[in-house]
Amino acid sequence: QVQLVESGGGLVQPGGSLRLSCAASRRIFSTNAMGWYRQAPAKQRELVATVTSGGSTYYAESVKGRFTISTDNARDTVYLQMNSLKPEDTAVYYCNAKGRAPPNFRLEDFWGQGTQVTVSS
Repeated sequence: QVQLVESGGGLVQPGGSLRLSCAASRRIFSTNAMGWYRQAPAKQRELVATVTSGGSTYYAESVKGRFTISTDNARDTVYLQMNSLKPEDTAVYYCNAKGRAPPNFRLEDFWGQGTQVTVSS
């Protein structure tokens, strides 16, 4: 019943910026980390960035220095600020969270449907 909803994707020129947002349709309990993945056509899904409840972050080498992951104060929304975008950043970006939710409250991964980011001139 829980869905993650991404927004903020679109078409941008190389060197431009986009900010992605992700929010859960229902509260996810015991969430230790949230992250962003991406998948380009004919390529494997790639972990882009994660942020833990303690504020620790991880970035894929390909996006270090260009992307920033963050959460709001309530920790119910995760963002991905993407700067200096390159054509190779073109992909569908997916939000991910690990936690617990009704009805079973078992630990599981929750995923969004994805938002398309296209970097092209």
